[in-house]
Amino acid sequence: MRKYVLSFAILAFAFVSSQTLVKGASQADVRATVQNVFEQLKSRNYSALYDLLPGASRNRMSRERFVGALQRAQDFYQLERMEIGAVKVTGDLAVVDTVLYGRVVAPFEAEGKIVAQQYLLREEGKWRVATGDQSAVRKLIAANPGFKGFRIRQPKIYVKQNEKWVEFNPGRR
Repeated sequence: MRKYVLSFAILAFAFVSSQTLVKGASQADVRATVQNVFEQLKSRNYSALYDLLPGASRNRMSRERFVGALQRAQDFYQLERMEIGAVKVTGDLAVVDTVLYGRVVAPFEAEGKIVAQQYLLREEGKWRVATGDQSAVRKLIAANPGFKGFRIRQPKIYVKQNEKWVEFNPGRR
């Protein structure tokens, strides 16, 4: 009997340990994907970014249209660094808290930061970034029971004024 209890304890420990390792590996893969996306944005390698979109997003938007939209936006900001915060992985869906820092260069110059959640979907064993596709993100979260009650947070943009971060709201006058 003692032999069976010991065998069960070892088996249970091995299972729990393997789940922890898988979770840690998934979080590391998600962090690496988010960092890769940032580096591609920073270096303005928009064509490579297109390949990191989920299949449904690529089906709705051509590479040329995607790259063109990002090229038009590049005249307004210059990315410098990113902080990666909490990572939540459940199945094939991940949410990552990030803060992107840079400079606003048009229509005025200022230090800026964007506080945003990054949403990733695992397809064919690779993490894909679905952040810009809000309808896809809502569907993914609704279909994933691990995110029940999860609230999508809209990105917030801040500029530095008098050494303090102030939320930027272009609609407010």
